[in-house]
Amino acid sequence: MGRLIFIAVLLVVIAENASTQLVEVPAAKEEGDELGPMGLNFKEEEIDGGFSSLDGMLQWAIGHSDPGVLKERSEVFQRMSPEELKERQTEIKELVEKLKMPSDAQLMQIAVNDLDNSSLPLEHHQRALEELLVLVEHIDNAIDLQKLGGFSVLLRKLDHSEPEIRTAAAWVLGKASQNNPIVQKQVLELGALPMLMKMMKSHSTEEAIKALFAVSALIRNNLIGQDLFYQEAGHTMLQEVLSNSNLDIRLHKKSLFLIADLAEGQLENENTAAVPFFSNRLLLKAVVDSMASSDLDLQEKALYAIKNILLLRSTKIQVFKDFCKLNEALERTRQQLQQFMVEDDLREYATDLEGLRREVELTFLQKLGKLQDDDEFSWKFLA
Repeated sequence: MGRLIFIAVLLVVIAENASTQLVEVPAAKEEGDELGPMGLNFKEEEIDGGFSSLDGMLQWAIGHSDPGVLKERSEVFQRMSPEELKERQTEIKELVEKLKMPSDAQLMQIAVNDLDNSSLPLEHHQRALEELLVLVEHIDNAIDLQKLGGFSVLLRKLDHSEPEIRTAAAWVLGKASQNNPIVQKQVLELGALPMLMKMMKSHSTEEAIKALFAVSALIRNNLIGQDLFYQEAGHTMLQEVLSNSNLDIRLHKKSLFLIADLAEGQLENENTAAVPFFSNRLLLKAVVDSMASSDLDLQEKALYAIKNILLLRSTKIQVFKDFCKLNEALERTRQQLQQFMVEDDLREYATDLEGLRREVELTFLQKLGKLQDDDEFSWKFLA
């Protein structure tokens, strides 16, 4: 009986609030807007539909309900007889059915149509992109978006005159492509990657960040995408980002994360041909130099990238030693981490990073020692 009452309470909250919003639903500007009349924080896409099941409704209601409102409703229902409760549930069911909430596919089609309608004002396009951003998080929705012509429309928006539209379009493409090889293939075939890489040079920080996010999502665990990234001089793009201290640190972090991820992917496919990407001296030096940052998160990402690259069989260890001065950089990082360890709020993190730094140093010295042993063996053989 307790679960039955709880479900009934939630259905009342959903149905009554949805019915009061059928005429007009104000778009929520930001998280934390004023609560609706029932103590809920409404967003238009949440009321209009997208619930694929009753469980989806209940989870949404639980996450958005005012505990006081739920308690009050629960007390009312607890005083009802089983017959009254059953009658109330029937009324609620009929009300929900009358709402005729559109499916996710219908919502996506509406958003795509709005986005493709040049006569609509800019805020309508922005709103359509915001709706798509939420909807494509579901893998099946992201796949279905291509059938609705959504990716072609989004690619056209990458050339929009307003940076906010370009930024949002790149974000949607990245969200849809994450861990979704079907969508990755579709978007790559449409030619999105070169366009997104070009957006990396934007003067808008947010546009560059979202473009890099989309690039990473498109080529992650995708060999075809990675090959195209290398052909488009991806190493130059990342090297320029890491070498520019004026850029937002988030771009540096995302670049290092991408480099580490690409190196890890190469490790898992060692039978494939070596990628010159990881032999580019300027890029490697830019990664090593990133360790000089006082930002511990950036240091961590740089160390992971270096660790993965060092593990590659094709890595030219002499470049790390002579050109990148990795040994000296590791020692400076060790001294810096020791200073952080005396601070209570940073001690644990700095200690963990020191462990990673030692791991990188050990890998470096082992490969360097092997190189020296090989050189000595070669000299003796020639002698």
